[in-house]
Amino acid sequence: MTTLPPTTLDALPLDTPARIIAIDWAALVEEEAQRLRALGLDVGARVAVAHRGVMAGRDPLAISIGRMTVALRRVHARAMTVEAI
Repeated sequence: MTTLPPTTLDALPLDTPARIIAIDWAALVEEEAQRLRALGLDVGARVAVAHRGVMAGRDPLAISIGRMTVALRRVHARAMTVEAI
């Protein structure tokens, strides 16, 4: 079994379960950071990329967190470092 090195959430392969190990909160606007925390996207949360958009920027990403699926802009996902579990 090959383990993936830590990567940003936007680069995580589809359907790969991962845990958020760091978030660059300074890279996000404060209101956006508060919204992400309210959705449960914080250090320690288990996530997976369920779907990527089909347009040029591949935005938005559909992120599975717990029993929810939330749409997340790629720039927000790029601020989160994850490790596959």
